[in-house]
Amino acid sequence: MMKVKNGDLDKLGLLFERYHRPLFGYFYRMSKEQEVSEDLVQSVFERLLKYRQTYSGDGKFSTWLFSIARNAHIDHYRKEQRNGVTLEIDENRLEAEDNGQELLVRNKADKKEILEKALDLLEEEKREIIILSRYEGLKYKEIAELYDTTEGAVKVKMFRAMKELKNLVNQIDKDCSYG
Repeated sequence: MMKVKNGDLDKLGLLFERYHRPLFGYFYRMSKEQEVSEDLVQSVFERLLKYRQTYSGDGKFSTWLFSIARNAHIDHYRKEQRNGVTLEIDENRLEAEDNGQELLVRNKADKKEILEKALDLLEEEKREIIILSRYEGLKYKEIAELYDTTEGAVKVKMFRAMKELKNLVNQIDKDCSYG
């Protein structure tokens, strides 16, 4: 990135090759829309080029990049909301009992499908923290930098998000067992 910052724009292609898949995965897990995810990846690299002078090189590049990605995602959905598209989730779908039952799933495909459904039901901030940590491999410290908060606050949010995710997984599994 330092070479791109200093004017060697040919190196942007290397950054794209290295990071477009993780960025696409992040956006796709957040939106479940392939075309939107592809557009947002492009937007991130346009912003990277536009704001390359703001990169200091002090922290990890991936943290800076995901900060841009997070802002691009927020901007995209703010624009959609202004245009009348809402991202409201039915509150009734978020209700889940904590009955202490363990998840009993027949195979990996079922587990993955149930996990994806439960992840989709989480409110956006909780879903994003789980995606950044578990899918994209960012450390709590890096997520704290993205959210401009403390590492402890991120740990608490992650704990709560994972607890809610577990409850949703168990509820979906229970519903599937009786359905």
